[in-house]
Amino acid sequence: MQVSSLLRLGLGAVAVCLVAACGEPADNFPGQPVTHRRQAFRDIMKSFEPMGVMLRQDGYQAERFAELAEKYNTAFETPWAYFGGPDTRYPPSTARAEIWTDAAQFEQRKQAFLAASRTFVEAARARDDTRVAQAYLAVHEQCEQCHKTFKDK
Repeated sequence: MQVSSLLRLGLGAVAVCLVAACGEPADNFPGQPVTHRRQAFRDIMKSFEPMGVMLRQDGYQAERFAELAEKYNTAFETPWAYFGGPDTRYPPSTARAEIWTDAAQFEQRKQAFLAASRTFVEAARARDDTRVAQAYLAVHEQCEQCHKTFKDK
């Protein structure tokens, strides 16, 4: 190998290490509630996003949609257990303090999301494309409303 190739390779490795070092801080909190909370929301999105794409672009496929809805059904209640006290708001969390200072409104938003999610899963199980589309939008709206109040961008 030529010296210039080795130099480029070495600089590339250094760049990769620097980018990796600039990542999020580690979650060293006992029980790692932020890590679990964030993973639970990612698990929800692994089924919710493909259903949205199907409704917007691919065309409704009742059987595939129902399969994804069942995955969503196993995930949509999970994150809430990881919103402990205000001590669970630390980097890399994007949760706002209002979750704990306005706990009643947060609980109201959570219950609205859960209710919309249950309705959504029922619609998917019924394989009713009109109900599914409306219920999907209702869940999406609940997510947006909660994020506006309780999540930093």
